[in-house]
Amino acid sequence: MYKVSLTLLLMLFMGATVTAQDPQFSQFYAAPLYLNPAFAGSTGQARIGTNYRNQWPAIDANFNTISAFADFYIESKKSGVGFILNRDREGLLGLQSTSFGAMYSYELNISKKLSFRPGFQASIYNRSINFDRLTFGDQFDPTTGQVVNRQSVEGLNSGQSKFFPDMTMGGLLYSKNGWFGVTVAHITQPNQSLMGSNDPLPRKISGHAGWKFYLTPGVMGQGFYNKARERSITPTMQYRHQGRFDQMDLGVYYTFEPLIIGTWYRGVPFKNVNGIVNNESIVLLIGFTQKGDKNILNIGYSYDYTISKLGPASGGAHEFSIVYSWSTRDPRKPPPDKLFIPCPDF
Repeated sequence: MYKVSLTLLLMLFMGATVTAQDPQFSQFYAAPLYLNPAFAGSTGQARIGTNYRNQWPAIDANFNTISAFADFYIESKKSGVGFILNRDREGLLGLQSTSFGAMYSYELNISKKLSFRPGFQASIYNRSINFDRLTFGDQFDPTTGQVVNRQSVEGLNSGQSKFFPDMTMGGLLYSKNGWFGVTVAHITQPNQSLMGSNDPLPRKISGHAGWKFYLTPGVMGQGFYNKARERSITPTMQYRHQGRFDQMDLGVYYTFEPLIIGTWYRGVPFKNVNGIVNNESIVLLIGFTQKGDKNILNIGYSYDYTISKLGPASGGAHEFSIVYSWSTRDPRKPPPDKLFIPCPDF
């Protein structure tokens, strides 16, 4: 009877887990394909990048997330294609999600000053957990307190795993200075239960927007080697809704090439969760960009200072990003007459 009750408890726990939020990145614009499939090919170049996030490293229930992506612009088709690989692992139980997605976007020129990019992504997920990392009451010797039985709980394998497909759609409307995007992930709400029950992955709806105020550009180099350096201030926001969870990022980027500094607040102060105000963290970012004639390298680091009741003793969150893009165009052809999305690179 004890093991039956324990199994039911685990099922309830795992049911609560699958309704949690998707992994998040503080440097969401440094993970563009994770943010919105419409970003595929948006730079007009080829691009590769990786993101790593270690959240709450000082406690057992920490999260490690890594993402790698590549995308390309097909000028003759006004299209972008991309690929993304994500892996998220929760430290306490070894609950792990791995996904691979392929995406396509298309560029629609509404006018000379306004463009729209719809995007679509198809993915395959694998979700797994390792019960061998758990120790239950009947595995201890009641007289010595030592673990004497390392066998798995009856009815549960040492590891559980499941594959399922997924779909995401998104769109981006943008001008020279501003942009607004919407993403709908997990459109079909696939069943991701590891216990044979029906636990659909909640649909995630997110919106992201911003406006770039260009300042007088700086200059680096002398004579023929003069290069304009961007100077700008860019307020941005992102809002996400998934299941019964909501989250918002609100902040600003300061670009003084080759440095980018950012700061923003994460939380939803106007919405309480079980009577507790949703104040999660203050995020600080520093980034470096190196622009050549045909390539761009961006490297970023950010730290989330926890302001929730979990407190800074959790270790906050450390995040790193590196993105490299390069031109694949024939240099003999004139550059295309097109708008580029003015959002930050971090």
